[in-house]
Amino acid sequence: MRASGLRSTGSKPGSEVLVPQPIALWAIPVSNIGGVARHVLDMAAVGLPGWRLVVLCPEGPLATRLRGMGAAVLTGAFGPDAGFRASVSTLRTNIRALQPSVVHAHLAYADVVAAVATIGTGARYVTTEHGIAADDTVYHGRAWRSQLKALLHTARLRRARAVIAVSEATKRAMVRKWRPAQDIVVVPNGVDAQEVRSRAVHSVQVGQSVQSGEGPRILSLSRLSPEKRIPELLLAFSEMRRTHPKATLTIAGEGPDREDLQARAKELGLEDAVTFPGFVDAGAAMAQVDVVVQLSVWENCSYTLLDAIAAGLGVVATPVGGNPEILPDHCLVDASDTAAVAATIAAQAAAGFRPPSAWLTREDMAERTVSVYERTS
Repeated sequence: MRASGLRSTGSKPGSEVLVPQPIALWAIPVSNIGGVARHVLDMAAVGLPGWRLVVLCPEGPLATRLRGMGAAVLTGAFGPDAGFRASVSTLRTNIRALQPSVVHAHLAYADVVAAVATIGTGARYVTTEHGIAADDTVYHGRAWRSQLKALLHTARLRRARAVIAVSEATKRAMVRKWRPAQDIVVVPNGVDAQEVRSRAVHSVQVGQSVQSGEGPRILSLSRLSPEKRIPELLLAFSEMRRTHPKATLTIAGEGPDREDLQARAKELGLEDAVTFPGFVDAGAAMAQVDVVVQLSVWENCSYTLLDAIAAGLGVVATPVGGNPEILPDHCLVDASDTAAVAATIAAQAAAGFRPPSAWLTREDMAERTVSVYERTS
């Protein structure tokens, strides 16, 4: 029924009447593949039960991937590059054309646009928060900017018919900073272990490289920016090399700190053991390592951690944000304690393959999202 945009009603055979599916128009202000794009692609892959999902985003890799999946995608002047007025106009035009029951905004820019564009249209504005941090300086830098953003979020949430957070930590931060009147529903990112493992088939079994004396293979998958605390990872890796001289570290990703991090690795005498490959396919990268390390200042519901667990890798992360909701205590460590980070990485590398923790599937995520929509009708 998803392809036709129709659903049936009637409880007896032969009594079904085909009626149009309600439309959920997802407003995505980014064109590239990242955490929120992954969320959109996963939802498009499984569909919204009983609903038709249509995605509005700028032209780019996300739109291309969605089209390749056969998903309904609209592109136009939408997002920060298009500007606020053009974005509101584009969204309102598509609301008039599609008559969606729900406009579901993701990321702050789309949230503000949707709060304005849905006025007087009859479409119900729903929002998912993916990226709030407990520390205001993580995303906004200065206190005055954080206060201004908080006022803006408080105002736009007054227009929301439903509010979703991707973790309990995200929900707590939203309540403390923005004090929304609505009850916030937690719908974590879903992940399917079998699908992840199909993309991350290990060339060498996890732990085998340690047992054979090759040394642990460690991976960081993140933006190369201060909040990811990669300098602390380099220090911990340098300490770990004293006991595991054949250990290797791959720092994948791009960002403003790339040159400084490369220089720091050279200062520590690690240039032969640390590589900076830039953007990589996450599944292929995970297939070549024993441990994924993420020492971020804050995470909401990290797909990197979820994928690493599903792939059967060792995982090391900081006890911040939604991380304790994903990982057991023995995987969590203070980034400033480099000795503890080094020891935890070594322990996780030697642990070998272990089954993934129970977690929501993508289908679970879709069903919970639809339940939020239906509560707003």
